Amino acid sequence: MTTTPAPIDFSIRVLSGPTVLIEYAGLRFLTDPTFDGPGEYPVMPGYSMTKTGASPLGPNEIGQIDAVLLSHDEHDDNLDRGGRAFLPRARVVFTTVSGAGRLGANAHGLEFWDEASLTAPGGTLVTLTGLPARHGPEGSEAISGDVIGFLLTAPGHPSVYISGDNASLDYVQQISDRRAPIDTAILFLGGVRHKPMLDAQLVTLDNNQATWVARALGARRVIPAHFEGWAHFQGTRDDLTDAFRAAGLSDRLVYA
Repeated sequence: MTTTPAPIDFSIRVLSGPTVLIEYAGLRFLTDPTFDGPGEYPVMPGYSMTKTGASPLGPNEIGQIDAVLLSHDEHDDNLDRGGRAFLPRARVVFTTVSGAGRLGANAHGLEFWDEASLTAPGGTLVTLTGLPARHGPEGSEAISGDVIGFLLTAPGHPSVYISGDNASLDYVQQISDRRAPIDTAILFLGGVRHKPMLDAQLVTLDNNQATWVARALGARRVIPAHFEGWAHFQGTRDDLTDAFRAAGLSDRLVYA
């Protein structure tokens, strides 16, 4: 018997790749903005990434954003030209400390476990916590750069985890030890492996790891992002659905 998931308690819309619009506790958040149309993005001589889909909402249609939650600024599939041009429109951009140094302006850097607060128009205090993340295997930071995840919490509202481009299950376990259960997990998936770099090891979660993360966090809901719209994302929506079904977690997977 198939269980129908309960409604999400706030608004989440996955737009394209890692770009997710979240309306939470009276504030509007946008993750890793990517607004360019399909095209090629050179990574190194002889190797490029191909964007295959566009966001259904452009930068002029997205509306006012209170905070951009930018997992990292160095890769085009998480911050393309259109996304970079959009950043000044947000009240604040939360990202890595090194990324804030590169972006300047309204960018604010967070270390792992740092907290920042935003007050919604109705007076609700929303706490944003920077969470551990690593964009590849242990020791890959010098090649793949710094990356960070996020946790949104507010009185009377469910907790929301945004993984960013994390490939470290050890870091997920640390998050679980300190903050589980987490109500809703927005996971950047795609099972990405770049053949010329890091011996083609995973630099984002794959589908089976996503089921492990769901259990580790005690997540009531898993919202997949960063799994469609680029040629280097591995697998299909059906593959992801099958992985959660095989793990007995179909009731937790929600496409938004």
